[in-house]
Amino acid sequence: MPASGPSSVLKLVIGDKQLSSWSLRPWMLLRHLGLSFEEIRLPLDTPRFHEEIGRYSPSRRVPALLDGDLTVWDSLAICEYLSELTGGTGWPADAAARAVARAVSAEMHSGFAALRSAWSLRAGDTGLDVPLDAAGRADLARIDALWSDCLARSRGSGPWLFGGRYCIADAMYAPVVLRFNTYGASLSPQARTYFDHAMDDPHLREWIESARREITFEGRPAEHP
Repeated sequence: MPASGPSSVLKLVIGDKQLSSWSLRPWMLLRHLGLSFEEIRLPLDTPRFHEEIGRYSPSRRVPALLDGDLTVWDSLAICEYLSELTGGTGWPADAAARAVARAVSAEMHSGFAALRSAWSLRAGDTGLDVPLDAAGRADLARIDALWSDCLARSRGSGPWLFGGRYCIADAMYAPVVLRFNTYGASLSPQARTYFDHAMDDPHLREWIESARREITFEGRPAEHP
């Protein structure tokens, strides 16, 4: 499928980089796909957010992507649209790998509630000690197994979940990578290899540094469900 490109300057409406896990996903994909965009940040749980979010998002949630008169909300839907703008490059080229990538992305989108509740996103922080309950530990074990399986399927063709090219599945799990960094998740050697590579990604490092600047200069709270 040929790339059609955006109809205008893309705008991505996001929340705090310290707190908003859903915002991180399309932001990371935009960076990796090389698409230019304007970032509109609305601090969560503030009067400004409640006053302005309605003009950008019909769900009154972030993220939202604006492309001219088109508004796309929900992180996975935005990622799908961005992939279409670039000729399908947001997914693996191989049909079987693409099917698995969609499955693991959907699993992340709708699952792992126990882990996400206990380990809320605090992107700029490290060294926090918050024990997981049994359900949270099961979520952690499933993510570890999922990453390891994806890497085994790619048979060493690259460092990302589906080989040498960053894809939507990697973007969907980027907030989990940051949670693992903040709370010190214990991972198997294969999952640890993926985690280390993801943490070295310059775009993710940029997000982390922006989160730390938010805390330093804005005095924003460090926790959000």
